[in-house]
Amino acid sequence: MHRPRAALTTVSALAAVALAGAIGVPVAMATSEDPTGAPSAAASGKPSGSTSGKAAVATADDPVTHEENDRVPEGAAWTQHYFPSSDGSDVELHADVLLPEGLKKGEEVPVILSAGSYFGHSGEASDEGHPHTGPSDRFGDLVEGIDLFDRGYALVLVDTRGYGGSTGCIDFAGPGEQADVAAAIDWAADQSWSTGAVGMYGKSYDAVTGLIGNNLDQDALKAVVAQEPIWDMYDRVRSNGVARQEGIIAPNTYNALAQLPQMADDDERYVKNSQYELTHPECLAANTVNNLIADPGTSYWKDRDLAKHAAGTDTPLFVTQGFLEWNTRAEGMEEYLTNHEGPQRGWLGPWDHVRGNDRTEDGTLKMGREGWFEEIGAFYDEYLKGVEPTKEYPAYSIQDSTGTWRAEDSWPVVDQTAKIKLGNGAYLDGGGADEEQDPARASFFKWSAPVEQDTRVVGTPKVTLNAKGTGNVLIKLHDVAPDGTAVAFDEQAATVRGGKLTVDLESTDWTLAAGHSLAVEIGTIQGGVSWIDTPSGQTIKVKDVRLDLPLDDPAGDTPTEGGRAVWLDSYLAAYTAELTPGEATFTVPSPSTRG
Repeated sequence: MHRPRAALTTVSALAAVALAGAIGVPVAMATSEDPTGAPSAAASGKPSGSTSGKAAVATADDPVTHEENDRVPEGAAWTQHYFPSSDGSDVELHADVLLPEGLKKGEEVPVILSAGSYFGHSGEASDEGHPHTGPSDRFGDLVEGIDLFDRGYALVLVDTRGYGGSTGCIDFAGPGEQADVAAAIDWAADQSWSTGAVGMYGKSYDAVTGLIGNNLDQDALKAVVAQEPIWDMYDRVRSNGVARQEGIIAPNTYNALAQLPQMADDDERYVKNSQYELTHPECLAANTVNNLIADPGTSYWKDRDLAKHAAGTDTPLFVTQGFLEWNTRAEGMEEYLTNHEGPQRGWLGPWDHVRGNDRTEDGTLKMGREGWFEEIGAFYDEYLKGVEPTKEYPAYSIQDSTGTWRAEDSWPVVDQTAKIKLGNGAYLDGGGADEEQDPARASFFKWSAPVEQDTRVVGTPKVTLNAKGTGNVLIKLHDVAPDGTAVAFDEQAATVRGGKLTVDLESTDWTLAAGHSLAVEIGTIQGGVSWIDTPSGQTIKVKDVRLDLPLDDPAGDTPTEGGRAVWLDSYLAAYTAELTPGEATFTVPSPSTRG
């Protein structure tokens, strides 16, 4: 395969930003001086921020409004609370509560809850230089987007263990953090100002805790909105045994967040709790070491397999997922959605790590679809207040690789799963690091005949093979135009230990235009910075390769509103290469049109 040098440079730059981003951490943290993305002030442990801007600090019994502290949203009253986790430990959790200002004694409102790592008072992911303390503005867009307080909701932001004003050791998506989410839901439901109906909201880290909330199956949780989550935590740090860079970057990032100095003018209890990790270095060590565990069959990773634990759950769920995500990838997604038995909604498409309402500087919606907060507001009103929507929305609004949107009742909709025999091949597991290495030895290709009609690859393709040798393998799917211009649209890595190997690729929603071909590439891990590759130097012989390819006929689509995702063109520019197609050895069947 021949890839333009400019494309390689772009890919490396995109990947470097992606990796430094960790799970929702702003790109600004990813500097050459600080490749882990750790806030520079984190090591000191000293409270940060100037106290020159005097402002009232809330307590449980003394609410503070915007007029008393400009970090409190207009129309809200802020209080701070502490309560124990639900696992019987001595972990104390902190919550910032924002109620509609003027809420009378005895009045009750439903609760929007978010729990996670990014609600520290000094800043979301680093010291933001606030002049005084106050509640996090991480979801200020939600507050404004659905007129949250005028609409009659409370917003509760809970620091899970190890972060902000909560004590305890970081336990990302583990039993401890699951206990924190359970405690947060129950606490929010039990307050005198709460109707007892709780909805969760989040993106990235706090989307993960939303999935955890669903898995807990608590009666008080009535709805979850999870944007760009991780569906199985093992997939974040390993690909079928192959280490990812995120296994190092993510623990470093969250260790830094756990040590992030908080505001000097905050209440003493908050400041003391925020310094927990400074006197418990074992917390940071365990978080680092545990993420290096390679075996997905250990209890550590089984506890964090959110897709598996979703079996039988039924909390109404609204998700977003970028199929071209560089951060929280579409791995385990189909399993989670299949296991979940309750109502489902979603926006799915070819974007990166963005929120449904995110826009570029010129105002273009990054996902391409209007009305995120309109849909979310109606979703919460329906399930937390019992208010029937006045407008009918698709269960799933999906944009495929052509940039067009369709409505579906579920995802994926598969018309046919083609079971394609690809035959045999061999490659040198050399890692692709040597520019002098013969690319023909680094991987082998299998080529399809041109497809006769537009054909969508949808869901989770699977490759099964028998291997002789030890090393690593990278499997890619390429969309190849008649002139040889090709885009790699799906991939997955795995360790090879000899014998039979089955690899689920990332979930995808990609349309092969009529006349295009599908190329399947199998070989050593080459290029990019996603994986920590340890090539064996062996020639791996592969035989009996089979591709299970789920297909959908775009002719059966029901169009819905939406424009082209901004990231799609960036991805195409970065991942387009020139290939020389070989002899066609298989056919991609034309899926039957849905009735």
